[in-house]
Amino acid sequence: MNAARVFGRHFGPYAPTALRSLIANDSILARAGRAERSVTFANAYAAHLVALASAERPPLPLRASIVIAALGAGLLTRHEPELIAGDAITSEIVADGWREWLGRTDIPDISAEQAGRNLAAIANRHDLTLFAHYSTDSAGHLRDMDAGVAAWQRVDAFIGGLVPALADGVLLAIVSDHGNLEDVRAQHTRNPALCIMAGREHAALAAGLDALTDIAPVLLGALGVEAVLQSG
Repeated sequence: MNAARVFGRHFGPYAPTALRSLIANDSILARAGRAERSVTFANAYAAHLVALASAERPPLPLRASIVIAALGAGLLTRHEPELIAGDAITSEIVADGWREWLGRTDIPDISAEQAGRNLAAIANRHDLTLFAHYSTDSAGHLRDMDAGVAAWQRVDAFIGGLVPALADGVLLAIVSDHGNLEDVRAQHTRNPALCIMAGREHAALAAGLDALTDIAPVLLGALGVEAVLQSG
């Protein structure tokens, strides 16, 4: 579903109230979960923050579309213990923010490559795993090419750790929601959104992708799940 068309305009960075029910009930996570697939959200979120999810006005990070989807599917369950154990990934890939801004020096200082291997270990145990990364978008908004290069180098190292550690038969989809970092002068661009696929039947599946609205039905189809909206 084209959320901007449903809402009437582009809105961000947080999900508008009118779309939150749709996001919570009909994300790819929720639909795969209803079909009894093993589904997980690999991102770690601080437990004290998640505890405020039911507040009348939840903190801004909990109003992001991906977080609303994870909450709606009952999957915002990886916190500090999982991160320490290597069973969760921070949105920034490395844990610098948790260690420096949150004062959590007990969080291991891991490399981007190790974070990729950690994500592979999670993905290898589930039918569908979602990991959300935001730092490339943030770097684009800074209009700072040096920050952009650093962000891409981190992603490159992360993918370098991830791909070799994925089990045979796993499909990897790397999807962006919009252009940005390829031209830091413009912030969000109108260039085609990035999508890279690798692994099981990736070429045939990629051939069915022409727009962002194709992502969910194609991936659900790969899982053998009918792409029907509960709210549709």
